Amino acid sequence: MNTKQTYYAGIDVSKEHLDVVLRPTGEYLRENNDERGIESLAARLKEASPALVVVEATGGMEQPVAAALAVGGLPVAIVNPRQVRDFAKAVGRLAKTDRIDAAVLAHFAEAVRPEPRPLADEHARELSALVLRRRQILDMITAEGNRARTAPKPVRRRIEAHLRWLRKELERANEDLEGAVRESPVWREKDDLLRSVPGVGPTLSATLLAELPELEYLDRRKLAALVGVAPLNRDSGTLRGIRTVGGGRSAIRKTLYMATLSATRHNPAIRSFYGRLVAAGKPKKVALTACMRKLLAIVGAVLRNRAPWDASRLAAGAT
Repeated sequence: MNTKQTYYAGIDVSKEHLDVVLRPTGEYLRENNDERGIESLAARLKEASPALVVVEATGGMEQPVAAALAVGGLPVAIVNPRQVRDFAKAVGRLAKTDRIDAAVLAHFAEAVRPEPRPLADEHARELSALVLRRRQILDMITAEGNRARTAPKPVRRRIEAHLRWLRKELERANEDLEGAVRESPVWREKDDLLRSVPGVGPTLSATLLAELPELEYLDRRKLAALVGVAPLNRDSGTLRGIRTVGGGRSAIRKTLYMATLSATRHNPAIRSFYGRLVAAGKPKKVALTACMRKLLAIVGAVLRNRAPWDASRLAAGAT
């Protein structure tokens, strides 16, 4: 009986080229990273019909090819480069060329099978860019503030002038971010639902809408792993190491952390959950991470149910 071959594709994206390896056959092809090359690649991969195509996040260079493949109906996952590097070390692929990198991505697709990420539309990409810009401004404010504390007086005056300008830019970035969300009827509805949860403000809501489109589709365990707040084992033999969190989408995790700090004071479900954990002897950092997972589960439930926050109903269902 003939069985259809299942393929997995890895695409290494560079400024000039797209290098592709199909697994398990090892078939290799290269196209120029331009409109014609992307179109040709999409047609060739559509013929092969891979079960999954993995592309490494490369600061936005991966978006055109990922978009073309997703529009063509192919399942595409954009993955964290660090995960791929760790995987390559684990399987002993230490050499590095474009072709080898594509082969590692194809192997990663076959072995790990990351969840295909829904394609962001043009509005989502705009919102993501605004979220990123706001984050950059915050980083600059922090850096300049640190410099101002140790700078001599003439330099400090110039730094303080720059800080005033940056704070005005931050105000404008916040306005742009909120405006982008409210312009879309669909996103306005989701934003209203998310912000009905105590502790969720405009920044976390916009970040989730822009950078976590899987929020309403995945269960709480997968969401925790995706964001990087799932506890990771550090065990060996009879030794039991301290559980840690990491990986995932660090930008979301940072914003979620700040929102959870607010939620431990203003969200009754999170506040009581945090109190129980601390009373049971959990370190505050561990308790706060558990609250991050709980808040993520709650906002996911709010979107799935298409119903605003209800402490009596959602708090129990999202634990």
